[in-house]
Amino acid sequence: MQKITVSSNEAGQRLDKLLGKYLSNAPMSFVYKMLRKKNIKLNGKKAQGNEKLTKGDQVEVFLSDDTWQKFAGAPGAEKQLPADLARAMESSIRLSVIYEDPDILILNKPAGMLSQKAAPSDLSLNEYMIAYLLKKGDLKLAELATFRPSVCNRLDRNTSGLVTAGKSLAGLQQLSEILRDRTVKKYYLTIVDGVIKDRQKIEGYLLKNEMTNQVKILKEAKGEAKPIATEYIPLADNGQQTILKVHLITGRTHQIRAHLSSTGHPIIGDSKYGNPKVNSIFRKKYALKYQLLHAWKMQFPKREDALAKVSEKEVTAPLPEGFTTIIKGEGLEWEPGIQEG
Repeated sequence: MQKITVSSNEAGQRLDKLLGKYLSNAPMSFVYKMLRKKNIKLNGKKAQGNEKLTKGDQVEVFLSDDTWQKFAGAPGAEKQLPADLARAMESSIRLSVIYEDPDILILNKPAGMLSQKAAPSDLSLNEYMIAYLLKKGDLKLAELATFRPSVCNRLDRNTSGLVTAGKSLAGLQQLSEILRDRTVKKYYLTIVDGVIKDRQKIEGYLLKNEMTNQVKILKEAKGEAKPIATEYIPLADNGQQTILKVHLITGRTHQIRAHLSSTGHPIIGDSKYGNPKVNSIFRKKYALKYQLLHAWKMQFPKREDALAKVSEKEVTAPLPEGFTTIIKGEGLEWEPGIQEG
């Protein structure tokens, strides 16, 4: 008999989901068969599999050692570090941690790094974040079998700035909740082509082409197009370019990039939606490889749960060096904290 004591990071899920993680080599039909035969009990009682678990619950699995080893591996056996995490552990890349507590992390992602894998061989911010927690000792290798910390909001590869991640299950779930219901406010900084003088809220519809991973902005609803809203405040201009503070009201794929481009003010350095001629000038002058778009600030709502420590707080990610170099080089006289609107 194997006994599992439900940890805080295993609580909140259904019993059958947890059993599927422990018995990862077994088909779920086997798990349900063992439940029907009363070979699996929850707190000493017959279990159905749909029970929602709480911390401290006792799960008893009545299987022979051979069967357990076949479907789950030997109890206490050391798990092998997955290849992607091994590579991340060996990497010289160091995370820029803006905020950390027992439940969440807030990171400053550099431009050029994926938020999450796009292909199995990729290393993303997610793997570097897990490697960071393993190195710190905040996460044990064996815990990855039932809970894997994860980033919650994604940025495009070539966008820098704030990314949140759940260290605990509660942190992950509650970050996902405030992102889904949009009670966390997200602000970006960008430099666009052309001069903008007035604050504005723009709306429309975004239609994504899955084949090309590009989007179109439409004025009216059409097909699978989704409604979008973007607000921007000009902070400074030099007669040719403008620094904008952008409030991302809805969060769709490439929303800020495509929406600003549709108004005739594409982001400098944007290879998909930008002005090739302007981008070429900045590439030659500053060796600019990425779009000048930075997830700058997050304002958290009032919370009394795993997010209590960031309740009603504002978190800011410093601008990348290349961004500030261009601000100074182009005579865009503005400093963070001044004239933010």
